[in-house]
Amino acid sequence: MSNSDPEILERLAGRLNAAHVKRHERLAPYTTFRIGGPADLLLEAMSADELANGVLAARELGVPYFVLGLGANVLIGDRGFRGLVIRNTASAHEFRENGDACELWTESGATVKSLIQESVARGWSGLEHYVGIPSTVGGAVWQNLHFLSPAPERERTMFIAEVFQSCEILSQENERKRVDAGYVQFGYDDTVFHHRRDIVLSATFRLTRKDPAVLHRILQENLSWRGAKHPWLDWHPSAGSIFKKIEGVGAGRLVDQCGLKGFRHGDAQISHMHANIMVNLGHATAKDVRELITIAQQAVETKCGVHLDPEIGFIGEF
Repeated sequence: MSNSDPEILERLAGRLNAAHVKRHERLAPYTTFRIGGPADLLLEAMSADELANGVLAARELGVPYFVLGLGANVLIGDRGFRGLVIRNTASAHEFRENGDACELWTESGATVKSLIQESVARGWSGLEHYVGIPSTVGGAVWQNLHFLSPAPERERTMFIAEVFQSCEILSQENERKRVDAGYVQFGYDDTVFHHRRDIVLSATFRLTRKDPAVLHRILQENLSWRGAKHPWLDWHPSAGSIFKKIEGVGAGRLVDQCGLKGFRHGDAQISHMHANIMVNLGHATAKDVRELITIAQQAVETKCGVHLDPEIGFIGEF
């Protein structure tokens, strides 16, 4: 029997929390691109234990699986995903305060947005720089979430690694353990989790005391900067930057030099605001996006002699 054989899938479903399992669920509503076909099984993991158990069950039965957070930085195929998709919504968290320092422990399905709101309300600094970026904690650690701050006093790229303390993982060897930054090997858009099938179950961040008024000013500055340069997801769904960073030039600048800002293919379009972002105008398919990516790559290679590598993940069947 194949890994996606109905009998094996039913055995897997029987190992999961039946109340949190859906069959043949379309994945588009669970991604920021609003694109994607159905998963054979979709599990909503509402705790770190449920996340770990779902992964362990899939591994034991040999069923392909994929852990989905907010669904940013991915393009899911029009034919969906054969196997188990685990939507990580595990969001328990705790502020462990000690004078002017605080450890924030959180499960990996918590959204960075919700943690920023609560941290700022409590006067704790460390996460506010990432306001406006759609991500769960698991995604933030996986990608070493970063943001180029526009403010003169902190005009530099800021990384989640700067406030990271540790995380609990389910390793690819099926061992639950706590690891530090040395294990994670934070790089630019890179960590050990790009190269191993470890799953982040929870993470702990170091926060420091700061005047809430200052924190709110930072939020406003960063949101204003992003709003002026990036299309709003509510109106123009996207997966974020499509192509990997090119030092000293910028992938978006090269696409723009080819006159492709605003170029449309099907219902997918290169954003008028940022040429390294492609948006869904309402009914874009994964096929539309894949073909638009190829058009941009060929144009840049022909005009500039540079090959653009996609930054987003391609998931499932296209």
